[in-house]
Amino acid sequence: MAILYALVARGSVVLAEFTAASTNASAIARQILEKIPGNNDTHASYSQDRYIFHVKRTDGLTVLCMADESAGRRIPFTFLEDIHQRFVRTYGRAVFSALPYGMNDEFSRVLSQQMEYYSSDPNADRINRVKGEMSQVRNVMIENIDKVLERGDRLELLVDKTANMQGNTFRFRKQARRFRNTVWWRNVKLTVALIILLLIIVYVVLAFVCHGITLPSCLK
Repeated sequence: MAILYALVARGSVVLAEFTAASTNASAIARQILEKIPGNNDTHASYSQDRYIFHVKRTDGLTVLCMADESAGRRIPFTFLEDIHQRFVRTYGRAVFSALPYGMNDEFSRVLSQQMEYYSSDPNADRINRVKGEMSQVRNVMIENIDKVLERGDRLELLVDKTANMQGNTFRFRKQARRFRNTVWWRNVKLTVALIILLLIIVYVVLAFVCHGITLPSCLK
């Protein structure tokens, strides 16, 4: 999967999170939450190894995800915007008084579903291309994570490589299923066309035979 981890937090208080891989991204995400400067709305991206932590903070609510660098910026930030809207729409002002992990039981499933959608469904990127990149995303510079975390404090990012293999397998199976469906529909259309052609031939033959039978009676 392109997006491997996501959380929603109020300040440094995590309200919901989900991980699609065996990784210590959760610990690193907490370090980032504690180190993000100021209280203003922000969009930021921090790279570590070949993964990038994307952060969106709006009105005191922070949404963060860790994605493979190949995912670029548009998809992760569109994912973050989607999650932010869903979270606020679902919980309203309760987010400002909720206990740690107060929404995790319910909203972790939403994180999982949307992570899979933005990681695997090509329609997610097609929609984004039609809408165009968000203006604030164009200005986001991807900085090394050392910008916010002291080198001595920074944890090494550990990601189970089988997670990416599973993601690739999922995409392969989806493409194979789509190909099988395409071939099946093509065969159905060909079969229908052959049946129609056969019916036309039968009709012409019957019409000719019937015409041949009635012709002598007409000559009398």
